[in-house]
Amino acid sequence: MLNIGNKQKRVDGPQKVTGKATYAADITSQFYHAYVLQSTIACGSITAIDTSAAEAFEGVKGIFTHKNLPERLKNKVDYTDPLSPPGKPFRPFYNDKILYNGQPIALVVAQTFEQARYASKLIKVTYEEKKFKGSLSENLKNASADRAPEPASNRGDFKKAFKNSDYTIIREYRQSRNYHNPMEPHATSVEYKSDGSLVVYDKIQGVASSLKYLNGVFGLGADTVQVKSDFVGGAFGSGLRPQYQLFMATLAALELKHNVQMVMTRAQMFSFGYRPEVIHTMKLGCSKDGILQALSHKTVGETSTFEDFNETIVDWSGLLYKCENVNLEYELTPVQSYTPLDMRAPGGVSGVYALECAIDELAHEAGIDPLEFRRKNYVDYDQNEDKPFTSKELMACYARCEEVFGWKNRKDLSKTEPHLLTGYGMATGSWEALQQPASVSLSMNEEGTFTIKCATADIGTGTYTVMSQIAADKLGVSIEKIKFMLGDTAFPDSPIEGGSWTVSSVGSAVASVCEKFKYRIADVWKRNNPDYQAVAFGDISFQKGKLEYRSKTFSFTEIMQQASKEELSIAHSESPAEGQNTHSGYAHCCVMVEVTVDKDLGIIKVPRLVNVSAAGKIINPKTAENQLLGSMVWGLGMALREEGMVDTRYGRVMNANFAEYHIAVNADIHDIHTEFVEEKDDKVNPLGAKGVGELGIVGLAAAISNAIFDATGKRLRKLPMLLDDVLEA
Repeated sequence: MLNIGNKQKRVDGPQKVTGKATYAADITSQFYHAYVLQSTIACGSITAIDTSAAEAFEGVKGIFTHKNLPERLKNKVDYTDPLSPPGKPFRPFYNDKILYNGQPIALVVAQTFEQARYASKLIKVTYEEKKFKGSLSENLKNASADRAPEPASNRGDFKKAFKNSDYTIIREYRQSRNYHNPMEPHATSVEYKSDGSLVVYDKIQGVASSLKYLNGVFGLGADTVQVKSDFVGGAFGSGLRPQYQLFMATLAALELKHNVQMVMTRAQMFSFGYRPEVIHTMKLGCSKDGILQALSHKTVGETSTFEDFNETIVDWSGLLYKCENVNLEYELTPVQSYTPLDMRAPGGVSGVYALECAIDELAHEAGIDPLEFRRKNYVDYDQNEDKPFTSKELMACYARCEEVFGWKNRKDLSKTEPHLLTGYGMATGSWEALQQPASVSLSMNEEGTFTIKCATADIGTGTYTVMSQIAADKLGVSIEKIKFMLGDTAFPDSPIEGGSWTVSSVGSAVASVCEKFKYRIADVWKRNNPDYQAVAFGDISFQKGKLEYRSKTFSFTEIMQQASKEELSIAHSESPAEGQNTHSGYAHCCVMVEVTVDKDLGIIKVPRLVNVSAAGKIINPKTAENQLLGSMVWGLGMALREEGMVDTRYGRVMNANFAEYHIAVNADIHDIHTEFVEEKDDKVNPLGAKGVGELGIVGLAAAISNAIFDATGKRLRKLPMLLDDVLEA
């Protein structure tokens, strides 16, 4: 009967492999199709836009621009969403101003997608172009801490401690833009009902975000619009905020009073949020025996000219290692681009990359093994918040990773190919273990089948499966008796699926509602069986769909029949555990890698990746391992492949396609090994579980960078690290 802790196959797997899972663009209503025309300049205004030829083209049903945007969408309209950063959110077609290259400036709606796309090319646009704020590097003089939130408080006297340190380093690390490229492009399908209400199928990591946006812009409340998202084909940040296709499809449906669908092309997927380019300046000092004495981390990141996007980047440097003298600075620079967007392990993956590279460099200066250096500076409490951790088994991660990888004997490993240089590197990873408020409902029918509903999402992480496992164990029934439903604004509220907090938040709510159900079914049983009215709840057990008291058993269905009930329903709202306030919750990992570098060609390969993580109670080792594997592959791509290239003359993304924006592919992936160490945590949340979706990417780029140095003696201090960089270093 035990499900929690076992490798349960995905309950939604059959739907996905048979093609029955419906994504946002799979809805089969009779749709008009929408296609966006994008600006070709980065800054200025539209002086003229001629849509006559497009309007006359076959199948065209309507064209929308700033010239015919309904006035009701301009005055006292709220375009924010729950994750909007400070500033003014992007307002499509609001006026003739151009804020970035690729900005949507016209929407063509036609009978078919092909007609809409072709007609968009018939629109003639003229601009008045202005000088624009190009790349981050070109605008560093405009960097300001005023636009960024304050990082964790500085402590000690960094300048004095740095000056008095025996070994010091001052290094700069750079990280290029990364763009979201999920398997499923962003899409919205809007069904227009005869009463004027809408059903919106949106690619989103939380349907409440889309509902809030639609309410603010179009005045559509829960009584007039229902947002659904049964399946999401990957997102990891790109679906946290509603993207502009939601506005486009809804606008067209309301104005044309017809079903409308809009699916972004791959090129258009590069026209909104991304992981921002950042520049880090690290200053570290230690004593002769490798004890950290001083640490300074300053980061300058990019944001748009209309919103102040920010990440928690430098705080990680004040958290991961014991150091009494810490200086943290964070600044933002506006550039002429769309606003950046959270991407897997936002802030953490960037900040830890710079920190773990710098730690490795300092360990090398001090002549200390990188793993031993990290052990020397281990910390068992949160110095930023001055709180104890809910739990921390990082030392166990170090020990197990060292054993599995063979770290002590790494230099003795045979090197069979003389043209290859082999190197080994490591890094620490960490991610927050947070819990958010969440609500769920539960009902059991007369056949003993349970339906649990929550507005949360499943972006491929296994939410359907894990929630079913939790419910089955807590109720004492087989997993086949559980039907978990999600992705609908008609269901109880849920936080967005992000931050690796879904299991801790929604899972805890599911566990609690199941406990409440047991009290409820026991109460019904006692009310209909007078001989048992005095039985204490603690003397009752539940298993195999039955209530057991001493030697007698009563099936749930039997109890329902006795009470003449066809359904028994209950709801519950779960608040974060008290430990979220009194302690700091984090998951941790140790990652070790082996790289080879071709002496003549500079080609970098990664034959081995090992990750050992401590993440509390692992509900489903199979889906948890899947999450780590996916994030590790992404980390490899971030380290060696992914680079959003922007033409600084025109502000256009030059490689907005899969041919030139390189991501990790099968040929890049060799031996990947993941493990979990046991970590008990009774404070982080009722389940004792921590998320792993983002943990695996944190630290990986640094480990690969450190391994390249070990192989070549050359430090590559920018991401991605390319063969050109090896040859030029």
